[in-house]
Formats: sequence, structure tokens, C-alpha cells
Amino acid sequence: MWGAVAWSGGDQTEVGAALQQAVDLGCNFFDTAYAYGAGASEALLGDLVRANPTRKLYTATKIAPKSRRWPSRREDTVEESYPPDYIEAAVRRSLKHAGLPRFDLIQFHTWEDAWLSDLRWFDRLVQLRKEGLFEGIGISINRWEPWNGVEAVRSGFIDAVQVIYNVFDQNPIDQLFPMCEAHDVAVIARVPFDEGALTGSLTRETRFPSDDWRSGYFGPENLNASVARAEALRPLIPAGSDLANLAMRFVLANSTVATTIPGMRSRSHVQKNIACSDAPPLNEFLLRQLAEHRWDRNPSPWSQ
Repeated sequence: MWGAVAWSGGDQTEVGAALQQAVDLGCNFFDTAYAYGAGASEALLGDLVRANPTRKLYTATKIAPKSRRWPSRREDTVEESYPPDYIEAAVRRSLKHAGLPRFDLIQFHTWEDAWLSDLRWFDRLVQLRKEGLFEGIGISINRWEPWNGVEAVRSGFIDAVQVIYNVFDQNPIDQLFPMCEAHDVAVIARVPFDEGALTGSLTRETRFPSDDWRSGYFGPENLNASVARAEALRPLIPAGSDLANLAMRFVLANSTVATTIPGMRSRSHVQKNIACSDAPPLNEFLLRQLAEHRWDRNPSPWSQ
């Protein structure tokens, strides 16, 4: 779901139309977060649900860390990030913004496996779930750190994991995905286009406004390498398709992935994304070729 504070150039009227078009074309899972416009995106989600009373739309949002620190650090504690009273206030605030009685999924917007040693967060979430405020509990894992969620899955305390997974970032298949399969935990694959690099629209001359998060992410260190790697994928694009379609279908080809959440702020985005899910699966030979384009990266200040 569109986040007002992350990328520049969004038009709220067009976003609303795009969301409705997504529903009309069969999309039924919508993910947002309090941090996307301090509740503005949650309000959009609530409007969408009320506009479609006869359709079952699955709603998910994320609680921002109390510290407002993204990503979390190894030294962060539960008390600093998700103390019980803060969790409850955040859940109720998000429901108020959305104007909904409940969410299908509540997620922590950051995560550290070390927080399993202080289960006050889990106890409070269980209490709120018993009140009927939400159904599932999930976590969103830091960029390029899928290992930092394996123990959470093993614990049995969570129902869903949101993790970056795309043609470049394939490392969740090493430990996280097998653990999710073993414990029946849903995988929400985010950033299927690597913030736009896998759409094929970027060049070495691409620049973003200073208030656009991508202006930092696609600085010289990352932009040039991302463009080069995207160009190397072009010979693999099936006839009549494009790089974005190939990238999305790669994500959908993994049976461990329950759903993916590409950004979409316009009706044209919606049409292209839905077309990917309606397309036939990629063949095994092409998937093996794409697997060779894995790009293992370490978190950097500019990547967060």
C-alpha cells in the first residue's frame, strides 16, 4: 500500500482510484503502517474497506518502534522499542485512524530475535488479540537480515514474516523460508522490484528529490551497481514481457511466498502488477538462470 512519507510524487486521488481498481481486479490483501503518513495510509485502507462492504479484504498494518529508529539495532531493547503499554496504545490508535473494529494482521515494523528473551510484547499482543482487535501477529525484518527472524519463527509466537525477497535479494531461501515452511508461518515478500531497480526504469543518470527516500538509497555506490545488474537480466526477459514482469513472477514462483506487496500509487501500476499474477508460471530453466543473479549485500547506512 502507498506510503506518503517514503516516495515523492504521489497523488492521493489517484491512489484511492488505484486501490479500488486493485480490489476490482481481485487483490484482497493490503498492507500499510502507521509510519506511512502518521496514520494517513491507515485511513485510506479503512476507506477502501468501507467502500467494499460485500468483499473480504485482508488488512495489515505495522506498529512503529517507540524509539522511531529504523532499522533496529542489536542493542535495542523491548522497553525502548515495543513496551507493552506502547503496543496497546499503538494498536488502538491505528484502529482509530482506519475506523475499523479490527485488523487481520498486526506487525512490528522492526524486529530483533533477541526480543524473545523479554516476552512482555507477546503477552500484551495475546491480550489484545483476545479482545478481537486483530487476528494474526507478524514481524517485518530489517533489510538484508533474514537470519534475524529465524528464531521468532521457530518460537511459534508469530503468524507471518515480512521480508525483502526479489531476484537480487534471494538470501531468505537459506534459513528463513525453510523455517517458515516447517512452522506454517506465512511469508509476505516485500520490495519485489528492489525499490525500482528491477523495473528497468533506472539509469546511471537517475536522480530523486531530496525528500524521496530513494535519493539516499540510490546514491552513486548503489545506483551504478543496481543498473548494471538490472541490465544483465535483460537477455532473460521472455518475448513480449519486460523486466518488472519478470521480477514479479520470480517472486510469485516461490511456493513459500504467501503474498507480495509491490508499491502501487497509480492505476497503471495496478494493471501491471495484477497482470503478473495472472501470467503463467516461469519455467524451471529460467528460474535457475535467475537464481544465478543473486546479490548478497550487507546493511549500510545508505540502505536503511
